[in-house]
Amino acid sequence: MDGGMVYLIGAGPGDPGLITVRGREALMRADVVLYDRLGTEALMHLVRPDAELIDVGKAPGQVAMTQDETTALLVRLGQQGKVVARLKGGDPFVFGRGAEEAEALVRAGVRVLVVPGITSAIGAPSAAGIPVTYRAMATAFTVVTGHEDPAKDAQQNDWDLLAKLPHTLIVLMGMGRLRAISERLIAAGRPADQPAAAIQWGTTPRQRSVVATLGTLPDRVEEQGLGNPAILVFGDVVSREPGLVAAGRGPLAGRSIVVTRARAQASDLRGALEALGATVIEMPVIRIQPIAASAEIESAMDAIVDYDVIVLTSANGVDALAGLMAARGMDARSLRPGQVVVAVGPGTAAALAAHGIRADIVPERFVGEGVLDALQATPMDGRRVLIARARDARPVVADGLRGRGAHVDDVAVYETLAESPAADTIEAALCADIITFTAASTVTNTLAVLDDAQRARLAAGPRVVSIGPITSQAVRDAGLDVASEATGSDIPGLIRAVLGAVAAQ
Repeated sequence: MDGGMVYLIGAGPGDPGLITVRGREALMRADVVLYDRLGTEALMHLVRPDAELIDVGKAPGQVAMTQDETTALLVRLGQQGKVVARLKGGDPFVFGRGAEEAEALVRAGVRVLVVPGITSAIGAPSAAGIPVTYRAMATAFTVVTGHEDPAKDAQQNDWDLLAKLPHTLIVLMGMGRLRAISERLIAAGRPADQPAAAIQWGTTPRQRSVVATLGTLPDRVEEQGLGNPAILVFGDVVSREPGLVAAGRGPLAGRSIVVTRARAQASDLRGALEALGATVIEMPVIRIQPIAASAEIESAMDAIVDYDVIVLTSANGVDALAGLMAARGMDARSLRPGQVVVAVGPGTAAALAAHGIRADIVPERFVGEGVLDALQATPMDGRRVLIARARDARPVVADGLRGRGAHVDDVAVYETLAESPAADTIEAALCADIITFTAASTVTNTLAVLDDAQRARLAAGPRVVSIGPITSQAVRDAGLDVASEATGSDIPGLIRAVLGAVAAQ
């Protein structure tokens, strides 16, 4: 039991950016993660690669694990000395059964820490531009569960009393009983023409809302096809909606975009797309793995200070080379003055800077040919050059420098391995609006995991956005069309290309 800890973490109302700093830290520390279906899947990229993931979510008609089973599992894992993250949508103690789990853990002698989260009862209305309090209209709000049938005789919710309260009424889990709730509140005296709203998937790019009155909201919700998960808001504050949704959702709102790059690299691209309002589907088809040892690597590390020029063709190459140096007790101080360090682009230069190394040359074109152009004024005859690259990378830089008389050690320091996405992830990707490719390997590996019917759907389905000309050529070689190509072959350029593809639709 020594070292065991269970974190009850509130994931927030749905937007993965709304998890707290403490919640993020606890999630990244966990050995095991138990997660629900609402507002938690988008946080899986924060989890350690070796952590165990257990789905304990519940949906209407579907239960991955009963509450008793979930509680027992938390106790068992804590007693085994595991660091466990119990990830819940919203706040753990707001209709989340978190108190029951915490009590069971305390009784079993397992350490437990509650990490509060933003409840959807407040987060969703705020994201829809609806203040739950407003000084001139509502100085308080009440939050209740709509899971109870308002027509039954014995219940915890006193709907007659709730109807008479002058402030905002917020109902969670009430969409299935919306008409009965509306009728009961009206019958108990709440005005039928009082403003009301339903907000589905609040705070996420999928957010939709319907604003009506207490009496007309059920019909309007049916007309618009809103369903679970949703929040109901009744009160005059709904009339204060200032139009923040239209102003703040971003140019990619309502668009689903697939990210195929390695999960460890996806966070910057995902974050940028989500900040613009997109729904991001992570379908990593590759993973990056450093090459631990080879004769070429050992020879290069022995001679690291003897090279006149060191060329890094990606941020992955930087990290891999830095790891090899660290294994020998070396760091940036081990490089000698006068060595010329070349980074293929600003992303690679930033990775070098993170390891304390400044790039001397960053070409205008962030491809191998750009590196050769940038080194055109640098004498190469007789110079020793190290190129730290991926296995099976194009030999264009090495061949070009050898042609100018350089002695080149072209060393693979990492490799790109194929990943197999889950079937439901592939299905979601094929239904997306846009699919992004950040390397030729992401193209070939995506095609490799699809069957013939799925390849046909890919060709007719999502619009393809490529990070640069080499990746675009791989797309065309695969028989696909390129809707938009990034200028600059970097993530900011890819974001601009996505925006261009959307604008062109």
